Amino acid sequence: MGGCGARATRPRDDLHKEKMIKMTNSATDTLSDLAKVLETRKPANGGDPETSYVARLLAKGPDAFLKKIGEEATEVVMAAKDVDAGGDKAKLVGEVADLWFHSMIALAHYELTPADVVAELTRRVGLSGLDEKALRKVAERAKEESMK
Repeated sequence: MGGCGARATRPRDDLHKEKMIKMTNSATDTLSDLAKVLETRKPANGGDPETSYVARLLAKGPDAFLKKIGEEATEVVMAAKDVDAGGDKAKLVGEVADLWFHSMIALAHYELTPADVVAELTRRVGLSGLDEKALRKVAERAKEESMK
C-alpha cells in the first residue's frame, strides 16, 4: 500500500498512537518553552523580584516555592474530590497546571528541566508501578549498605 490509502486503512490504534505522539511532542515543547522562561526569571539571570512572581519566589528561597507546591497539591486533591461529586473537571485541570508550574520553579531552582522528568517517566514506561517501587527499595538498600 502507498500514498493516502495506506493512512486511511491503518488500524484505529495506530492513528490514536500517532495523535498522542504529536500531542506529547507539543506538550514537551510547551514545558521546555516554559522552562526557558523560568530560567530568565532567576534573580541570578536578571529576574526582578519587584516585577516577577517567579523571581520573587526564587529570591525568597526554597521554603517559599516548596510551600506553594504543598498548597497546590492540596488544591489538586480538593478539586479532584469536587469532580468526584460532580464538579467541574476544568477546575482540576487548572489546579494541576498550578502544581506543575510551581514544580517547574523547583526544577529550575535545582538546575533540572522538564526533560529530566520526561526521561524518568520514559524509563518507567512498561514497568509495573509495583515493580518500579520494589526496584527503588532495592536500590535504596544497596546504597545504605555501600555507605556502611
